Amino acid sequence: MKLLVFNWQDIKNPFGGGAEVHLHEIFSRVAKLGFDVTLFCSSFKGAKSEEEIDGIKIIRRGSRSFFNFFVPIYYNKIFRSQKFDVIIDDINKIPFFTPLFVKQPIIGIVHHLFGKSIFHETNFLFASYVSIAEKLLPQVYGKTKIAAVSESTKNELQKIGFKNENIFLLPNCVDNKKYKLGKQKNSNAITIGFLGRLKKYKSIDIALKAFAIVKEKIPNTKFLIVGDGDYKFELEKIALQLNISNSVEFKGFVSEEEKVELLQSMHLVIQPSMKEGWGLTIIEANACGTIAIASNVEGLRESVLHEKTGLLFEYGNVDELAEKIIFVLQNENVRIEFEKNAIEFAKKFDWENSAKSLVEKIYELKK
Repeated sequence: MKLLVFNWQDIKNPFGGGAEVHLHEIFSRVAKLGFDVTLFCSSFKGAKSEEEIDGIKIIRRGSRSFFNFFVPIYYNKIFRSQKFDVIIDDINKIPFFTPLFVKQPIIGIVHHLFGKSIFHETNFLFASYVSIAEKLLPQVYGKTKIAAVSESTKNELQKIGFKNENIFLLPNCVDNKKYKLGKQKNSNAITIGFLGRLKKYKSIDIALKAFAIVKEKIPNTKFLIVGDGDYKFELEKIALQLNISNSVEFKGFVSEEEKVELLQSMHLVIQPSMKEGWGLTIIEANACGTIAIASNVEGLRESVLHEKTGLLFEYGNVDELAEKIIFVLQNENVRIEFEKNAIEFAKKFDWENSAKSLVEKIYELKK
């Protein structure tokens, strides 16, 4: 069976995030089950126009800024005649609106809706564009089968008008063979970290402000920021203004192998975002024996079991975040107990199960 996947980015794109990991982990397994999988996505500097990664045929065309305009053009010019059985539409920020021009069965994948948070991320004009596009989703995709990555996202979709019977769960998971315990953490070099795209709505500035307080109490602490994005320069300025630049390291985009090593070495990770569909990097950290402190918002409160696998704090509350970081770092017995629970929690999320769940939905569509 032939599948065509539309997504803004692929797993190699430096601007990729949890959506790209979710897509790659699931569809590489779907390909191993005998499906012919083609991913059409935007290009980036230094990228090949076409290549195959883990069984997924990747075709890259156009810039990230205008890729949504390339999708209908290339579908009509190239893909329409290639007789794909099912189209997968990864609905992220600006939808491709595939039901308007695709005739084959479609499965949409939604990680989270931006809602009002998009106005925190970008200028009013672009934010309004995204907001209007999201409001059109039920009208355009109302009859489409939609995969939600979490219960939070499922609830969001229902609130804006999607019918429950058209939504199924396709959870974010972790590869427990790759993400696993490493060497014992270095007690003389305490490291906290953030992993993800450097976007304004991720609120990494809150973590930096909390870290400045933590440094006063625990001077030998280092903060690693892993990932890339258009908010990096602003974050570097904030670190400089807080006089913590010498203790903050921007690692940029790293390989999967280095990412695992970093997670294994960290004493905890912070996820201060104002909105997420799920905390993928949190579960990856948990599998490596590293706990998380996250803002108490939809999505993140699903991936952190408060006072069991980690801690939640009121979104935006710098003092509370700093207090909880200090508490965890100064109470090793508590941290070790959380780590044990987090490792067991991560084992519940298996990409094989998500891949099989998607395959079942694909066969249902083709009946």
